[in-house]
Amino acid sequence: MKVSRIAHEKKTVELMIRLYCRKKEKNKILCTDCEELLRYAHARLDRCPFGEKKGACKECTVHCYKPVLRERMRQVMRFSGPRMLFYAPWQTIRHLLNL
Repeated sequence: MKVSRIAHEKKTVELMIRLYCRKKEKNKILCTDCEELLRYAHARLDRCPFGEKKGACKECTVHCYKPVLRERMRQVMRFSGPRMLFYAPWQTIRHLLNL
């Protein structure tokens, strides 16, 4: 059974946010700010105008994130991106290959 692209993106974003919150902010559980960011990211993915044909958000012509939350997500991805290879290698490879 093939997982939808949006579902895959949601899983990847959640892994990145949880890794950031646990390793960078030293929280054992997801803090309120990170939980809010996760809900916001999932909502944006649900409403993506490109649906299953979406590409990388940073290369998108339609920026659907609020500027403050876009910057927060950028910080999360900068921190978590390189570390994802150690914590979720298959998910990272799939994300990098855009499968």
